[in-house]
Amino acid sequence: MSTSKTPTARLLHVDGLKAAAAQLIVLHHLSAYGPVAEAMQALLPQLMAWAYQYGRMAVQVFLVVGGFLSARALSSRGQLLEGAVPELLWRRYQRLALPFMAAVLLTLCCSALVARWLPELVPFHVSLAQLLAHLTLSHGVLGYEALTVGAWYVAIDFQLFAVLLGLLWFSRGLALPRGWRRVLGPALVALLMAASLLFFNRQSGLDNWAPYFFGAYGLGALVHWLGLVGPQRRLGVLLLTALGLVALLLEFRERIALALATALLLAWLQQRHAEQRAPLSPAAARPWLAHLGTHSYALFLVHFPICLLCNALLERHDLSQPASGLLAFVGAWGLSNLAALPFHRWIEAPAGRLRLGALLMRLWPRTLRA
Repeated sequence: MSTSKTPTARLLHVDGLKAAAAQLIVLHHLSAYGPVAEAMQALLPQLMAWAYQYGRMAVQVFLVVGGFLSARALSSRGQLLEGAVPELLWRRYQRLALPFMAAVLLTLCCSALVARWLPELVPFHVSLAQLLAHLTLSHGVLGYEALTVGAWYVAIDFQLFAVLLGLLWFSRGLALPRGWRRVLGPALVALLMAASLLFFNRQSGLDNWAPYFFGAYGLGALVHWLGLVGPQRRLGVLLLTALGLVALLLEFRERIALALATALLLAWLQQRHAEQRAPLSPAAARPWLAHLGTHSYALFLVHFPICLLCNALLERHDLSQPASGLLAFVGAWGLSNLAALPFHRWIEAPAGRLRLGALLMRLWPRTLRA
């Protein structure tokens, strides 16, 4: 199997978290939609009930890991933000949106094929405005029905990155000593994270906007920065834990509990990785972790059209036996993982290599280029 980096050059514990979250999301959607879900609920009711109820919370793992990786990319050694804001924002957009739109079009093609048998799982009508809203990742805030599962997460991920980038850019531009500005960026992230955990995340009407989710995202970002401060790291982790517990005492939310647990696990794994006391995974597992982590976004995007096809096959041939449902379930899961391979190679990876920022930089205001 090929990966963009050798296993030894990667953060394999981060790959493991991403891989586990992606597989749980697939399990959740297979337990939620169509005749495959119905057959599996009859065969394994407790497992499917758990997958339906808790599998979707795996997005909290994505949020924490996303915050960690974004902070690491923008401030790898705790330095001030480097690079031009519009180019960084555009690069993030194309890495998210271009594969996402390819997945949307693939889902629409599969929807057209299965509409006869699964009318409840496909959109009744698709407008140009709806497609443009998805292209600009504004479908949620504009109130358009999502054309594929997980569409809300892609839009929120871009919003969260833009907010993090904006906070670091703001701190970089202040007329303060360099050392102060380096600290101010993470401090602003911590303030917004606290506001999200204590207030914004308790307002369900804000769930199409970044502040609602910034608590989990900020936890991940701060885990990165705390890993750079040496002796103060332990105190910082304790303060994060205390803040998370206060938020849970104020209003217990399982999603926040999972985000906090993920952040603490990530902090512990990062410390072990930095100390290199022991390998974090068996040698035989490392290529697989790198592979699954690399393809986690592709799997997240491409699994739903595969699930549609497997559900339609079950419905078309009236395969109502539990064994048929189990076969369709395992087949959908396996084919989704296989489909992620060409999707990553031919769509996601090339989208990440495109260099369209030069033209954008010529058109952007000079004040944001520094």
